[in-house]
Amino acid sequence: MRRKKTGYILLGLLVITGLAGTTSGSISGKERKSAVGLMKNTRTDVLKSIKDLSATQVNFKTTGEQWSVKECVYHIAASENKMWQWLEASLKQPANPEKRAEIKLTDEEVINLMQERAYKGETNESPEFLHVTFNYKSLEEAIADFKQKRAEHIEYIKSTTEDLRNHVVQTPLGWIDCYQLYLVIASHANRHIQQIREIKQDFAYPK
Repeated sequence: MRRKKTGYILLGLLVITGLAGTTSGSISGKERKSAVGLMKNTRTDVLKSIKDLSATQVNFKTTGEQWSVKECVYHIAASENKMWQWLEASLKQPANPEKRAEIKLTDEEVINLMQERAYKGETNESPEFLHVTFNYKSLEEAIADFKQKRAEHIEYIKSTTEDLRNHVVQTPLGWIDCYQLYLVIASHANRHIQQIREIKQDFAYPK
């Protein structure tokens, strides 16, 4: 009898505190592992894409309006910082699990869209994705910054207890949660790795 009464008390406390019927925003071990793998793989790909390139090669442009390899790396490093600031700011806001109904993309779809160079998203939303500026004085400085921040971001996802799933934000991809925003940060680099490959494939690229 006492056990049954205790159960009713616990249920009552859950209802009073608003915890009944909600879904935890804590990410699983599998989600952590997946995110870490994506962060590590894209970091490796960035560093491989510029390995052993000469000054002439990293500064080469197919046209005056196109980015060089160096500018691609500057953008990757600066975007890492910019979007991380956005993630941190979003997590400081109150959780809004009611907005999860607005999410239309799976984690895999978010990653695929960010890696698709042809996809531009809705540019009238969330300028944090856009207009990234950088003030690096050299390629080496940008690489060092990227490596340091990426290491920090990998360590973060390994142990964070923040409610990533129940903080939902509007982006050019549509509504996504903060775990998916983390995946955006990780996969964004691949867009510009592809851009670097395109530069290298130009017939005028210095050998």
